[in-house]
Amino acid sequence: MYKENMMSIQPYSVLISVYYREKPAYFDQALNSIVMQTEMPDEIVVVRDGPLTPELDEVLQRYDRDYPGLFRILTNEKNLGLGPSLARGVEACRNELIARMDSDDISRPDRMEKQLNVFLDEPETAVCGGAIREFNGDDINDETGFRICPETNDELKTYMKKRCPFNHMTVMYKRSEVLRAGNYKDFLYNEDYLLWIDMAKAGCVFRNLKDVLVDVRTDDQLYSRRGGDVYFRSEKGIQDILLKEGIITRSIYAENMAKRIILQKLMPNRMRSFIYKHIIRSKHTNEETQ
Repeated sequence: MYKENMMSIQPYSVLISVYYREKPAYFDQALNSIVMQTEMPDEIVVVRDGPLTPELDEVLQRYDRDYPGLFRILTNEKNLGLGPSLARGVEACRNELIARMDSDDISRPDRMEKQLNVFLDEPETAVCGGAIREFNGDDINDETGFRICPETNDELKTYMKKRCPFNHMTVMYKRSEVLRAGNYKDFLYNEDYLLWIDMAKAGCVFRNLKDVLVDVRTDDQLYSRRGGDVYFRSEKGIQDILLKEGIITRSIYAENMAKRIILQKLMPNRMRSFIYKHIIRSKHTNEETQ
């Protein structure tokens, strides 16, 4: 059972959005990974993005019963999408520090402790993320790769010109800084990338850990969804914003768009999956991230 004296000495919120297509078993694992943290949150804000299946609601209600006072549940009458749901959640969180979590991934037990230490040691930090380890479907031992982003503010601001600088499901950020930058917006597939652009424009300080903080579920369909007209238009929209804001030059814009046309418009799904698994994603990490 949940005990209040298990809470972190530095209070923080966890923010999760869930919708009806999620698998109850995955949602259960995600929530369990949060309540088993070495540094506990004092609230978990769950946004029900539209009506859920009875099975998903049962999982959520069970955790709400088992951990009284820990969960705050917000409900969208209809499915609004990730951006608007997270924007509502950020506004509802009562703590300055908010940890993002996806509804089907698994946080490492010491994830929050490591991030809280960054905010204690480097109080100028506005966003702190970390590396992810990807695994296939139901088998957490079926490792498929890692995504490890740069660590320092300067490195991340440079990296942002080519690719998204954070693994969204790993970030912990300051509520006040997210709101100052304009909060999440409705931008399909790239709600997070747009937020990082807005926060960079606002002068926010970025930080990443090399440590793996979250184990992330993947499958071939995930890589398939990173192609096609809708995904490409979202990626082009981000590049247009980067160019308009003067973050990238026209030559970098042209290079970025050429890569995205090939990967997302011209490449067959099977080849795109191979590229992500064997070229874009790292197959190893250092000892620090194990």
